[in-house]
This record gives sequence, C-alpha cells and structure tokens, in this order.
Amino acid sequence: MSRVVIVSARVGAGHDGAARELARGFRERGMEVDRLDFLDLLPGRLGRLLCGFYHRQLTVAPRSWDWLLGLLGTRVMAGLARRFARLAASRLSEVVDHDVVLTVSTYPLATHALGHLKARGGLAAPLAVYLTDPSVHRLCVSRLAEITVAPNEIAAAQARRWGAGHTVVSSPLVARGFRPLRSPVERDRLRAMFGLPLGHRLALVVSGSWGVGNVESIAADVAASGHALPVIVCGRNERLRGRLTAAGFQFVFGWVESMPELMRACDVVVQNAGGLSTSEALATVLPVLTYRCLPGHGRANAAVLDEAGTVPWVRRREDLAPALVRALAVRDGTMPAAGEPAMDEAMDESVEVAS
Repeated sequence: MSRVVIVSARVGAGHDGAARELARGFRERGMEVDRLDFLDLLPGRLGRLLCGFYHRQLTVAPRSWDWLLGLLGTRVMAGLARRFARLAASRLSEVVDHDVVLTVSTYPLATHALGHLKARGGLAAPLAVYLTDPSVHRLCVSRLAEITVAPNEIAAAQARRWGAGHTVVSSPLVARGFRPLRSPVERDRLRAMFGLPLGHRLALVVSGSWGVGNVESIAADVAASGHALPVIVCGRNERLRGRLTAAGFQFVFGWVESMPELMRACDVVVQNAGGLSTSEALATVLPVLTYRCLPGHGRANAAVLDEAGTVPWVRRREDLAPALVRALAVRDGTMPAAGEPAMDEAMDESVEVAS
C-alpha cells in the first residue's frame, strides 16, 4: 500500500486540523497515512518549549508577534529559522523511507525540515506544502516543494512571489460536519441543545483553540451593538472562561467538541485570527467578521480575507454595529454569501505528483 507522511504541529488547531482532513482524504483514496508532529521530532524538550513560548507570547505580549514575524521575514532571520528546522531532520529521516510516495507539510518549520532532507538526498518522495492561512509568510514556502496548495488566489500569488513552484488554489480543509443549516427547525433544536435563546440573533465569538486576544472587549462590543447576543467560545483557556462568566456574560463555553452544531445554531461569527474557525464558518455558510484581530498573522490574514471579499475586516468599534447588520442580512438571505470550491481537485493533483 502506498504510504503518505503528513507533518503538522500542535501550534493552535489550524495546522493539525488540516493534517487530520488530509489524512482522511488520502485514506479514502486507499493510501496508508502517518501523521507526525514537528514539535515531537525536535531534540529533548525543545518542541514543548517552543510551543509554550509561542502560547505565552500571544497571551502576555501579543503585539510582539508583529515584530517577530517581521524579523523572521528578513533573509538573515528566515535563514536562521530554516537552520533551526533542521534539528528535526534526523528523526524525520527515520520515517520517510523508501516506501513513502508523498510527504505533506502543514507547518512552516516542518516544510523546511523536509526540504533539508530533500536537498541532502534523504527524501526521494515529492514534497507537498499545504498553506493553512489566508496570507503567506516567507517561511511558509519552500522552493523544493513539488506542489504548494494555497487557500485563495491572493495567497497563491504571495507564495509564488516567495519562490513557490507549482501552486494550486483550493478551499481550506475542514471536517465534514461543517455544513449549512438545513432549516429553522434544526436551528431551534440545536439552540435548545446548547441552552441558547430561540428569539435572539446570536454572534459566535471565537479566538482559536487557545482563546487568545482581546476577547472580553470583542464580546462587550458585540453585546453593546444591540444587534446580537455574544456566544463566546474560549477554547482551552479556562481563565478566560472564568473572567467572562464573572463579568456576567451568559453564554460562555470552553472547549467545544460539537463546534459544527454550535455554528449552525448561531447567525454570525466574529473572529480575530482568520484561521481554522473562519474556514469552518464559511463551510457552514455563516457570515464572518474580523474584529480586534491578533497582531502578526491575525492582521495579515484579516487583510487578505478583506481584500478577497470573503470576510470584512471591522477596524473601528463604531463600525461593528453596521457590519453586524450587513452580516445578519446575509444570514437572512437578502444578500449573497461567498461560496468556496471543493478540495478534491488539489488533493487529486497531489496524488498525481506522488505517482
């Protein structure tokens, strides 16, 4: 049986979410799949330290992420980051042996670890790079990849400018449970399941699996708009959940296993990162707004999604209320919602590259 190796990283949920859906798709095509975490391939406790630093940075000093991403965009620092990625190459080489027909990276440092093996002759299989964000940083791209999959035309153009070779555009991968609402009856049933009110417009406030950013202000501004009640998902951030509950917000959730159902119970999504939750909302055909976005990749993603006409970027507090009105009009069907193409074509092309 043909074997595919997918390398991701548990840095948020977006990289792992894409890897999980890629694995499902390849298995459905009759291929054996191994999923690896780049952080586990690093020596000693280095992977745990790297993940902890990133999490701490976004929680304590999020504005520094702007500075760090800018620094990593320079030729010298990007080169140092690629050298760091090589620390995972030794363990990675033990997995990508002769029976592997395709390697896939959903995480930038994993891309460069695989690229290093390829450059040294330690990887015979083709390398596919799956870009998980709407915007593309210099480190997301490798000239050694046989195929790069981008989530939109703007990201594809950015990837090519950074040196990507064959690049295709396909919709972001999300779990199959994320689908449009079938009827108002289904919505009411789901609201009852989550203890949500039936007679109100609901804005789902999401901030990634780590629950980072100025979530309290987002929820307060949504509530103050008078157009929707905030339903807040805090991910694994129990401290945030406690603060919001203590502040009097009524509909506050931690980690939600049934996110497809919760999305279908709501009317609009307000997010701050432009990552996996945004893709899931678009697959659910929910209108999405970016508001009080995270520095660094959050702003970069917001700019691309806004330019593409997919997700409006609300930059000022006074603009939130009218933006919610327009988004709820989309939900009511009085304005067209953006659609997304299927992923199958890009995955099939990746299989062709492997063969």
